[in-house]
Amino acid sequence: MGSKDIGNIVEIIKNDFKSAFSNPIVIIVLVAIIILPSLYALLNIQACWDPYGNTGNVEFAIANLDNGTTMEGKKLNIGNELVKDLKKNDKFKWTFVTEDELRDGVYEGKYYAGIVIPKNLSENVVSITKDNPKQAKLEYVVNVKSNPVATKLTDTGANTVYTTLNAKIIQVINLAAYGKLGELQEGLASGAGQLASGGSQLQAGASQVSDGAGQVASGVGQVQDGASQVKQGSSGVQQGASQVKQGSSGVQQGADDVKQGASQVQQGSEELDSAIDPSLIPEGPVKEYVSSNSELAKGTSQLADGAVQLADGSVQLADGSVQLADGSIQLADGSVQVADGSVQLAEGSLSLAAGAQLLGNAAAQALFTAAGSLGATADQLSALTGINETLLGDYFFSPIKLDRHEVFSVPDYGSNVSPFYIVLSMWVGALITCVMIEPKSSVGTKYSPFEMYAGKLILYVVMSILQACVTITGAHLLGVHIDNYPLFIFSAILVSMVFMILMYSLISAIGTVGKGVAVVLLVLQISATGGIYPIQIMHQFFQTLYPYMPMTYAIKLLREAQLGVVWSNYWPALAILLAIGILTVVVSVAIKEKADKPSKYFEDKLEESGLF
Repeated sequence: MGSKDIGNIVEIIKNDFKSAFSNPIVIIVLVAIIILPSLYALLNIQACWDPYGNTGNVEFAIANLDNGTTMEGKKLNIGNELVKDLKKNDKFKWTFVTEDELRDGVYEGKYYAGIVIPKNLSENVVSITKDNPKQAKLEYVVNVKSNPVATKLTDTGANTVYTTLNAKIIQVINLAAYGKLGELQEGLASGAGQLASGGSQLQAGASQVSDGAGQVASGVGQVQDGASQVKQGSSGVQQGASQVKQGSSGVQQGADDVKQGASQVQQGSEELDSAIDPSLIPEGPVKEYVSSNSELAKGTSQLADGAVQLADGSVQLADGSVQLADGSIQLADGSVQVADGSVQLAEGSLSLAAGAQLLGNAAAQALFTAAGSLGATADQLSALTGINETLLGDYFFSPIKLDRHEVFSVPDYGSNVSPFYIVLSMWVGALITCVMIEPKSSVGTKYSPFEMYAGKLILYVVMSILQACVTITGAHLLGVHIDNYPLFIFSAILVSMVFMILMYSLISAIGTVGKGVAVVLLVLQISATGGIYPIQIMHQFFQTLYPYMPMTYAIKLLREAQLGVVWSNYWPALAILLAIGILTVVVSVAIKEKADKPSKYFEDKLEESGLF
């Protein structure tokens, strides 16, 4: 860039400032352009200064129809208690009306919203202490059409009623449960006494078991002596049983001999009887002898039959003796086993007695420990149930307190939203300035496109600085919270300059098309920069645009400077804004060199239409 270029740039600058003070009308217009952007910011900040602090003027209707009920013999009306609490609450203008007035008022827009407290509210609340609990309900009536913000505010009011009522219900339920604690404490104390008494009885029983164990130990010796005698007798029984078996064999053999001899006697008797007929022998001694022998033969035959029967009986008796001997042996063996089992039983009884004594003592000790624990618990419950019910009711009403700790505390909502509105006003100010003081084309002049661009840029930059100064002063007078004044002033001026350079470059390079682009960017940046609402809740389209919008970094820069700086957030935003400004100048000069004539032609054609 030569001296001629610099001279032409300086010449353009001098001509612009001379024109700015050429007459009062120009001065007035320039002053208006300087002030208007600040008004855009300050008026919006003031309007949003404390929107939630003025809800006391918003009417919220309440219709209480609750008939009340009784609880443990006492009258209870949750609806009336709720009305008393709301009368002390200044968050809304609570208006107490009939049900018909409420419904008509909300329908007509007289009230933004209202709540109907039903007739059975208290009855349903108390039902929680009975076998068939019922859910208590409120009816929230809201006119959504009336005002979008008012609807959100009345939702807050409905939540206030809901929270207050739930706290009261919890208070009622917990106080009822508190009464049951007293009964529990008495039951625990009684149970502790009974456990202690049972422990004493167990200890006494354990002593008796110990005495019985001594007797069992003495009996073990006697059982062991008897077992030895049973074993000795069992050996004798086994020896006698063996002799019986031997004698049984002899009887069997003798019985066989008797049977054989009896058979011979019977045969001889039958032969004698058939050979001699006493009726044929004449009377006399011979006949008597023969008759006697015949009778003897018959008797001998009968005797032989008896001998056979006797032999058979002897055999059966011998067999029974053998069976008896076998049984004696089995009995003897069983006696030995019984004797051994008696010894084991006696020894087991001694162990059982010792275990029973140990268990009895352990159980008694456990009962004493449990009784002590129950007694301590009963004492603790006794201390708890002795708390004043009024103080306890307050605790149940709000058992947990939320302790709020603010990081970078801001005293008012207006200061919180001011970074967005200040940055937005600077964008609007740059747009107004470039529309009112239109950038010139180099076509038809002695200046090159670069000289025209650079020379005119200075006036716009000065206007941006003045606009920023007015806005900063207005924010101070309005009472906007500013944490770091030097950093805030620097950041505000920088943002205003970058926006002016961006706006001027767009319109200077591509004329009316640049104005259209500036307006489109303005519309997009209202929703895509996270100035009011978190960007995370916005549509994905705006979340995608967020990192590419100049206002994103301008808001971050101003927010850090105004509300408490975090340098790790500030420096990247500053670097990106500076990069946007420098890149805009470089690109705009390159575009203007090529597009200055086509842009001038485009502008001329628009003027020829008479509409632009």
